[in-house]
Amino acid sequence: MISTPPKEDPFTLEQLKQFNGSDNSKPIYVSIKGTVFDVTRKGDVYGPGKSYNIFAGTDGSKGLGKSSLNPEDAVPDYSDLPENERKVLDDWFSFFQKRYNIVGRVTDMPASVSNLANL
Repeated sequence: MISTPPKEDPFTLEQLKQFNGSDNSKPIYVSIKGTVFDVTRKGDVYGPGKSYNIFAGTDGSKGLGKSSLNPEDAVPDYSDLPENERKVLDDWFSFFQKRYNIVGRVTDMPASVSNLANL
């Protein structure tokens, strides 16, 4: 894999939705704790109809922390996760950092996590 320097391109949660894999001409992005990763090369996992597509085009930090594929958990507000689930979320963040290029940051994370988002 060729790694490129992390980018700081700004994305709103609404803008992020267009990178959910439904348009083959656009990359697939997943945001974790407000950091946006390009997961396009793993379309077999994040593409439409695939197991982790629920996280494509969104910040689903809470769902990752809870190890949940329920749509209601795929939300950016992870402030109510207990410590053990925050560790799971941090582990996912580390996993993504090692495997995918960072392409930007979500600029409108919920206030409850905005001070936590880039830790």
